[in-house]
Amino acid sequence: MRHRSVLIVDDDVDIREILAETLVETGFEVTTACNGLEALTAVRRMKVRPAVILLDLMMPIMDGYGFLEQRGCDPEIASIPIAIVTAGHGVDLGRLADDLPILRKPFDVPKLLGVLETLSAGGNPPG
Repeated sequence: MRHRSVLIVDDDVDIREILAETLVETGFEVTTACNGLEALTAVRRMKVRPAVILLDLMMPIMDGYGFLEQRGCDPEIASIPIAIVTAGHGVDLGRLADDLPILRKPFDVPKLLGVLETLSAGGNPPG
């Protein structure tokens, strides 16, 4: 069984805190980052990679699309499952892999937990 750890990447501090609290209360170990560049740095420094990354798309410095591009060039982190978390309705699906689940803000917590459980177990949840 994979470990239950999540990296939350979102520039909104309130979203990061609420998500982190919710996930810790349900047994996940949580790390956070405020943009894609900070997330790349954090993941590359981790001794144990997160089981799942929750990735916002619209962020300053490096957005979620930029993170995905960099992730794809790094075999050490390319295999970490990702779920997109977004409030936006203008998601550029052409820049996302077909199998990435997209979770809309505000979150449906049972759906979020189901996606995390499936991804951390190595499965593919519906998008």
